Amino acid sequence: MFSPRLKPKYLVRCISLAFLTVHYNAFGEESHLDPQVQAIEVIRVTSTKRTQNMQSVPIALQVLTEQTLDELKLSNLDALNLYLPNVSVATRGPGQADIFMRGMAIQPIAVMLSGAQGAMPNVAVYLDEQPVTAPGRNIDVYTHDLARVEVLAGPQGTLFGGSSQAGTVRYISNKPQKDSFDANVSADLATTKNGSHSHTVQAMLNIPLADSFAFRISAYDVLQGGYIDNTHGVFSIDPKVNDKSALEIEGASFQNADNRLLVEDNFNQSVYRGYRAAAQYWIEDNWRLLLQHNAQQIEADGVFDMDPQVGDLEVERYFPDQLEDEFTQSALTMSGRLEALQLLYTGSVLSRQVNQSIDYTGYNNTSAYVAYYTCTYSNPNYIVNYNIPASFITENRQCKDPTKGFVGKQSHDKKTHEFRLVYDQSANYTAVVGMYFDKFTLETQDDYVYVAAPELGFAPNAPISTANSIDPNTRPAGVTFFNDVTRRESQRALFAEVTLALAPKLSATIGARKYTIESDLTGSSNFADGIFQGSVNTDRGRDYDVSGGHSKQPLTQSDSIYKFNLNYQWQNNKLIYATYSEGFRPGGFNRGGGIQSANPEFPNVATTYDTDDATNYELGLKSSWLNNRMRLNANAYRINWHNMQVSRFDPQNVSILTFIENAADSTITGLETDLAWQVTDYWQLHTAVAVINSKLTNIKARAIELVPEGSELPLTPKIKGNIRSQYSWPLGQHWVDWHVSWIYSHSAWSSLVAEQREQQDGYHIVNTSVSLEAQSWQAQLYINNLTDERAELFINDQDDIRRVTVNRPLTLGVKVKYRF
Repeated sequence: MFSPRLKPKYLVRCISLAFLTVHYNAFGEESHLDPQVQAIEVIRVTSTKRTQNMQSVPIALQVLTEQTLDELKLSNLDALNLYLPNVSVATRGPGQADIFMRGMAIQPIAVMLSGAQGAMPNVAVYLDEQPVTAPGRNIDVYTHDLARVEVLAGPQGTLFGGSSQAGTVRYISNKPQKDSFDANVSADLATTKNGSHSHTVQAMLNIPLADSFAFRISAYDVLQGGYIDNTHGVFSIDPKVNDKSALEIEGASFQNADNRLLVEDNFNQSVYRGYRAAAQYWIEDNWRLLLQHNAQQIEADGVFDMDPQVGDLEVERYFPDQLEDEFTQSALTMSGRLEALQLLYTGSVLSRQVNQSIDYTGYNNTSAYVAYYTCTYSNPNYIVNYNIPASFITENRQCKDPTKGFVGKQSHDKKTHEFRLVYDQSANYTAVVGMYFDKFTLETQDDYVYVAAPELGFAPNAPISTANSIDPNTRPAGVTFFNDVTRRESQRALFAEVTLALAPKLSATIGARKYTIESDLTGSSNFADGIFQGSVNTDRGRDYDVSGGHSKQPLTQSDSIYKFNLNYQWQNNKLIYATYSEGFRPGGFNRGGGIQSANPEFPNVATTYDTDDATNYELGLKSSWLNNRMRLNANAYRINWHNMQVSRFDPQNVSILTFIENAADSTITGLETDLAWQVTDYWQLHTAVAVINSKLTNIKARAIELVPEGSELPLTPKIKGNIRSQYSWPLGQHWVDWHVSWIYSHSAWSSLVAEQREQQDGYHIVNTSVSLEAQSWQAQLYINNLTDERAELFINDQDDIRRVTVNRPLTLGVKVKYRF
């Protein structure tokens, strides 16, 4: 259930009713480009912790404004990814994504294990001033009523800290405004080829309640129709029927799994519901108090990757696939000025709850323990030897229902505080100094359900009695393995950046961050006891306060990182810069650390893995041309990535628990360009391209079998880019806008692990729309994926069956928006 009591769909209705009570004729900002204003739009950003013109910020920065988000219908992370050339996303569906930037990518850990074992991401995600990054499950923020999305490429660790190793993605929401009333409501209806219908209702209301106080609220209710079919199938672990089966027994009978009750067309439907509320109080001319609250819920059924062996946009699933993902975030920001100093404090609290079930029947194809968990034994001596009921022994071995599934719960709680001072009153220097604190707690309960287990004599599974537990109760029948794990991370940091004017057009920036991160892993992994343990619970498993190499001692990591930038403004609208910057990602614990590997020829897994670090060397250009009718930004970079954190599940040789190893070093070089050009009074052109060349330079892996040195890193196309054209012209008292977008991605590799590696095909996607706009309303007809391209976005075998995440098929829709 969605915890906020006021549901978004009711908020939308309430906001709409509020509009009707206010007689107000202001239309607000025109969405088309006024031909009398021929210069490219000036974009203001806060990527350096102070408000600046994007063109004066000497860092690689791409910004998607509110107008762009609305025109291109970039509503969630999947849509944003298409228009961000230096970003790649490995996703299994809503709320199940890993974000990578500038080629610093590895294949993600299985989403089922992201809580218990996932490494922290190396791209930070911010919602306003709070990092909301999470391993394997980055929050999928719906973009309604955002002012912009800022994408900062390259290490941003001095100002943004851990997980900003490869870059930072910032969702910046609109704030209440005291100078004018503003309101709008929109509706969207779409249909997908061979899929289900989709619809969206959104609303926003900004009300000045006094000369010094304003309130803003927005809400959305979105249904995204499905396009993948769960087709009928029968699953067998009989090796004579299933050549992928891991089973090796003779003379057994086999019961099959049948998914007849789960068959459904277009079963991957998703719903986004949420609202944002904010109040801002101008205490004095120089002081402001801002209160914000965000709430969002995602509900999704099915899967968002297809099985090509079953068919186009088809899968066979034998256990329900469902997701509920909700979060709330509350924040307080106080900002003001004391003479020459600008002060800011921001404190935020994030609470997130994820409940998910996943079909795991494919595990039968890879596990060496399939017979143990699925089939009876026929040796009558076991009855006496292990003191078990005779009913668990059969004359011939019988393999029962092989259906297997995952049922998981995750909760994230994060509290952050940041104090910041900015001095910007001197022509000779500016400075930003601050302190940052956070506490992050992740609780995960991962239950693996093997339907046959109760018939085979497995005792009800309970946490180790001496372990720290989230839920100390015995798990439901059939749960033969589960994680009950709590991860805690706290961070303290001091940061500073000082910019000095060395000459009239030359300045230098020096930045540093001193951090201390303390991490802890506690809880247990628990194995059900079968007939060989007398079918009684024996506390079998791993206690992460005492087992293997684990203890109650947390992992403490402390270091400093630095940044140096030199920039030269050779004309008012042209700037070149050179940057050296460092980034890091925290290390952590391995659950199976300190336990003997299954194959003596393989080393044991280390109890902890270390930070991985990046150094970035960059040359860049920020420029405007043709009387500010053209904006061209470009940069070239080289990144050295050391001690890369790579995950692996290798039960045959190493451990039945997934682990992480500092497995390799790599080098990435690249070129990024971003162009906006007002070609004529009515025609505007945008293009953005990233060219990336990555390779492994040093393999350090002891327990993971990687691809050879010189190989490309995964999930990173050599070339990715887009071209957007907008043509606007008057039609009587109205305006017509025609948009066409072309998106291209080169092929990419799926994994860094040798036996999982394959090539993902490149793709071309074309989107187009036509809008008619009057003073107070807008109507848009759009077609996304005009050629019905099937783009291979992410190939994975996380459920032990190869599947491919693809884009949404051809979609035709109409959108209507009314401004009050």
